[in-house]
Amino acid sequence: MVHYLRPRAAEVQRHEQGLPGSRHPALPPLRPGHLCGPLRPAHHEVGTSYYAVAVVRRNFNVTINTLKGVKSCHTGINRTVGWNVPVGYLVESGRLSVMGCDVLKAVSDYFGGSCVPGAGETSYSESLCRLCRGDSSGEGVCDKSPLERYYDYSGAFRCLAEEAGDVAFVKHSTVLENTDGKTLPSWGQTLLSKDFELLCRDGSRADVTEWRRCHLARVPAHAVVVRADTDGGLIFRLLNEGQRLFTHEASSFQMFSSEAYGQKNLLFKDSTTELVPIATQTYEAWLGREYLHAMKGLLCDPNRMPHYLRWCVLSTPEIQKCGDMAVAFSRQRLKPEIQCVSAQSSQHCMEQIQAGNIDAVTLRGEDVYTSGKVYGLVPAAGELYAEEDRSSSYFVVAVVKRDSSYAFTLDELRGKRSCHAGFGSPAGWDVPVGALIQRGFIRPEHCDILTAVSEFFNASCVPVNNPKNYPSSLCALCVGDEQGRNRCVGNSQERYYGDSGAFRCLVENAGDVAFVKHTTVFDNTNGHNPEPWAAELKWQEYELLCPNGARAEVNQFEACNLAQIPSHAVMVRPETNIFTVFGLLDKAQDLFGDDHNTNGFKMFDSSKYHGQDLLFKDATIRAVPVGEKTTYLDWLGPDYVAALEGMLSQQCSGTAAAQPPGPLLPLLLPLAAGLLRSAL
Repeated sequence: MVHYLRPRAAEVQRHEQGLPGSRHPALPPLRPGHLCGPLRPAHHEVGTSYYAVAVVRRNFNVTINTLKGVKSCHTGINRTVGWNVPVGYLVESGRLSVMGCDVLKAVSDYFGGSCVPGAGETSYSESLCRLCRGDSSGEGVCDKSPLERYYDYSGAFRCLAEEAGDVAFVKHSTVLENTDGKTLPSWGQTLLSKDFELLCRDGSRADVTEWRRCHLARVPAHAVVVRADTDGGLIFRLLNEGQRLFTHEASSFQMFSSEAYGQKNLLFKDSTTELVPIATQTYEAWLGREYLHAMKGLLCDPNRMPHYLRWCVLSTPEIQKCGDMAVAFSRQRLKPEIQCVSAQSSQHCMEQIQAGNIDAVTLRGEDVYTSGKVYGLVPAAGELYAEEDRSSSYFVVAVVKRDSSYAFTLDELRGKRSCHAGFGSPAGWDVPVGALIQRGFIRPEHCDILTAVSEFFNASCVPVNNPKNYPSSLCALCVGDEQGRNRCVGNSQERYYGDSGAFRCLVENAGDVAFVKHTTVFDNTNGHNPEPWAAELKWQEYELLCPNGARAEVNQFEACNLAQIPSHAVMVRPETNIFTVFGLLDKAQDLFGDDHNTNGFKMFDSSKYHGQDLLFKDATIRAVPVGEKTTYLDWLGPDYVAALEGMLSQQCSGTAAAQPPGPLLPLLLPLAAGLLRSAL
């Protein structure tokens, strides 16, 4: 006797991964490549797959990026192209956040009303069934049956055509089957296909005939699956002989018809025309990248979600802020609840997360690398520092005044006065010093980078803590506080500390060049900073020094920079559901993310706790989803990873032990060779 399964695509995935919802979780992995083959769909579908698309009226101005608040039409709850693919895609891409695995609530909050046939029995039927109409007599409203006029493919399209909804999630062939005179029912007889368009994943729109390039996902056909130790070829030969004998009209048994049994889709889909062999050897290859990504967004089981998310904290101020965050989130009933767990260092956090004792921590670029490379952690969310920067990263730039009488290039910095955010700062120290070392302008002897930098520049302000054996010229330009105290300290008591402080050092003519983030000039010019020193500044008064020896406008930072630095990321274990983590942060920042919120807690402000960058960087304006950057390599990018690996492979040794501690100091020399490999 042959035993086989004919699961849908989603069940193939759940089988392989042992995910919630699999009907056969105890079986070993199933491999479609060893199967007899897929079920070839009807002629309207494409080979062994079809496409899930989002359709809108041509005169309705919306893209895939602006769906929030529009009215949506779906084929039915848990249907592949009408629900699973579009909802999964919106979640996985970060456009739709889900808190506590409650997908239905997330969808009901996201759209401005929907018709999701079958959602009438849920807790969110008021929103999810708002657009449904039932039959001509008003019966069967929101039923997952033909009683609901907006049910199934043609029904969801009708919902759009009659302007009940603004977007319909249907199959690629639906519009063409129900327009241009091809529809018998009166509602569609005058519809023209040219009056509708598709929403593409890249934010563009396309004609309804361009579904091959403009779709949400290719949906694979049903597949027959067997164990990996079973000869799939033998089973295919058996079934192939069966379809040769039992698919012609004269056969007493119809292999692909369930009509004789009063049911539908028994063993095989009734629309199957033939079984064909599968060439691919893995379930991932069969399902396809688009479909797999979409399904990831739905793989969240509320019954398996932990009650607490344990956050790693490293200092007393951070413990205080984390405690306030936990209370604030709990009062708003955000899930999962926050617990604060102390650790001794970032590396200790990574160890404890890997061991399962802690769940999450926010890390900077080099620590993201270590957490992924050594401890196997993955990013769950990132930080965004400027609205115009959608890459969740920043660029390191060298800023100078626009002065034709005193113009110099990056290659002519020797003897100039330099302004730095602080010792060990990626933008203020690591990258610019590394660039100058890589280009051969700064040549440290015995790894004594501090002395080499102090001899290269005429004078500098490089604020630092614990300045033991610190060259005096690196503090020569610093001014301290308003009373002249705390000169060169590595905190805000030094007026030239931080990115804005380094820019102020340039503005007030203390220095000739400031090494800062690309957003710094914009943050402090054209009225964005009301402080007296910045209030009258214009960004047009400043320029950037480019690695090729040219100068550029400050808004040309993408082409003229020293390096691109990835933003900080929230790192978790790979088995943690990243959509739950981002869902929590996204709902929280709606309440607590704005500095002007009236809810009593500020996620991205540490001033109340007398610290900086506690839990999140204070420069953060929003937490953002990782999208497809689901590994530490994806998040950091190939250039930054190459830089760090080059740095780590050539660790500097020598007299650096006498220098003040800094996050990258012992490794800085090779950093220059790697970090700027592409930028220079």
